Amino acid sequence: MDQTTPPDLIHDPEGGLPRLLEIMRRLRDPDRGCPWDIEQDFASIAPYTIEEAYEVADAIERQDWPALEGELGDLLLQTVYHTQMGAEAGLFSFESVTRAIADKMVARHPHVFGDESRDKSAEQQTLDWERIKAAERARAAQARVLDGVAMGLPALTRAVKLQKRAARVGFDWPSTDQVIDKIVEEARELTEARDRLSPEETAEEFGDLLFVVANLARHLQVDPEAALRAANAKFTRRFASIEDALAAIGRSPAQSDLAEMDALWDAAKLAERRNLPE
Repeated sequence: MDQTTPPDLIHDPEGGLPRLLEIMRRLRDPDRGCPWDIEQDFASIAPYTIEEAYEVADAIERQDWPALEGELGDLLLQTVYHTQMGAEAGLFSFESVTRAIADKMVARHPHVFGDESRDKSAEQQTLDWERIKAAERARAAQARVLDGVAMGLPALTRAVKLQKRAARVGFDWPSTDQVIDKIVEEARELTEARDRLSPEETAEEFGDLLFVVANLARHLQVDPEAALRAANAKFTRRFASIEDALAAIGRSPAQSDLAEMDALWDAAKLAERRNLPE
């Protein structure tokens, strides 16, 4: 702790962001810090960063606002962690990161912070946003259309972003009908692959099918990650109903069979529909 840092900052409940930054500096201190925190690097922390982002999304999905408060803190800690490591390596700092994002927001909103008119639709603002981003990529020497789409994104999200980029230059199907036709074609190829190709080739065909399904989501303006999360939640909820129904008669899923569980699944689905608001 340097001479400009109050000695009691770490224990000050009202210390705010400076307190959090100092806590992270202390955790990473080579002499007095936590051995686990000292050993970490960007690569080892990255999975936690992704996990915390998903936990934020989960809290929002459940509309659990007290949980969201805590998850946002966990996500903020990830930024503090990475910027502390960046500062140690002489790469960047928390201050430079916040300055860069503030500058970016100002530059990308000339209708708010500049002299452009605010009298335009949300759709036009989205187009302007993409135009500004394209100019930024050009200045960063990202010459190819797909440059800059992060490799670490969830695969479905990255597929949609790649397809959006390609669509900007006209490489896109004009209607959902053609996308659905392509899904049928890819499903047929996957069936053929299952019967006559290697596991690696089958996996490739499966990937092709998922890629086109992601494209359909884009055309329908559906977030495929959110849609799949909702489907996962629905499956979990309905399977729990199967377990509850079997437990009521002293049995478990392992003591049942597919036909019985399928009937209980249908009953759970019907019950959900009956409980929907009119």
